[in-house]
Amino acid sequence: MKTTLGFIGGGRITRIFLRAFVNRQATFGIMVFEKDAETAQNLLRDFPHIELAPSALAAAKAAVTFIALHPPVIVETLESISPALTDESIVISLAPKITLEKLTEKTGVSQVARMIPNATSYINEGFNPVTFAPTFLPEKKAKLFEMLQLLGNTFEVEEPKLEAYALLSAMLPTYFWFQWDELVRLGSQMGLTEEECRSSVYQTLQAALNLFFTSGLSPQQVMDLIPVKPLKDTEEAVSASMRQKLTETWHKIIP
Repeated sequence: MKTTLGFIGGGRITRIFLRAFVNRQATFGIMVFEKDAETAQNLLRDFPHIELAPSALAAAKAAVTFIALHPPVIVETLESISPALTDESIVISLAPKITLEKLTEKTGVSQVARMIPNATSYINEGFNPVTFAPTFLPEKKAKLFEMLQLLGNTFEVEEPKLEAYALLSAMLPTYFWFQWDELVRLGSQMGLTEEECRSSVYQTLQAALNLFFTSGLSPQQVMDLIPVKPLKDTEEAVSASMRQKLTETWHKIIP
């Protein structure tokens, strides 16, 4: 019998999960409730094997229910789906801020968990911390981990660390993606083909990450390996902006 999954919310993160499952040829019975009709139809077009649920309550009848919504609307959603939940139900929130205690309080379910998923799960290379309520049964946890590992590296952490992981993992690519895109554009203007630009940036970034984190050198020693630093004058401003913006964001998303 197929494991049934319900997604409440059919936006970006649900799409990432569905793509990861398709990549691994995983066979689940999947229902998705999405209020926006256009978003729902686009999701069904790209993943025709899913079923669109008529309500959040209907999606919550699945064995595992993922709450793929923004924090401001989660509490009211949890209250609305509680009649569909049973002692066997598993509820997983994919958002920061809403605690395990609040999940349990609003659903009446003991098998609740929180996860901070990563966009790289789209290619099954996620870095996804998850935390479980103390009442989560070990046998259910083992089965859930087996499924979540389809997304990539899924690992258990203490709940107070989740919001930090949201900044250092889930949001982290956004700090750099636009820069990589700009480098490819610049390289094209300098006479390289797009493929040459993409290959140069991709391979150098991979090696640079390995150098920084695995060479045994200190961060300063690594940075001293290259004498010419065209962006040197802007480094402190960028660092200050990161400190300010990321700290502000962290304070907004912590419970």
